[in-house]
Amino acid sequence: MINDQTRNFVAENRRGVLTTFRRNGAAQMSIVTCGPYRDGVAFTTTEDRAKLKNLRRNAQCTLMVSQNDWRRYVVFQGQAEILSVDNTDPADFKQALQEAYRTAAGQDHPDWEEYHQARREAADPT
Repeated sequence: MINDQTRNFVAENRRGVLTTFRRNGAAQMSIVTCGPYRDGVAFTTTEDRAKLKNLRRNAQCTLMVSQNDWRRYVVFQGQAEILSVDNTDPADFKQALQEAYRTAAGQDHPDWEEYHQARREAADPT
């Protein structure tokens, strides 16, 4: 759980560097857009990304969220919780995607149906 000061910092600084671990144990870093979500921090990704494959194999990760000038930052270490269509109620998953978008972008999407359609197409490109 994050405190109010940390939650506010993450809400104001949405750029992060996520570290996950490859099969051989080497660190793999990814730039993510993130934001506060429930009692932690969230970001979204697509199924084909290395960060997600790494997290499915080993949920241990580190996320550094920094100001644009790198002077102040906060680091989160722990286990990622992966929400997906495979393990989350469809209505809850849709709500989670909207909330993750809202916190990472700092605003609502102008057309939620278009957003969800794009997410469905990204998940099933056939």
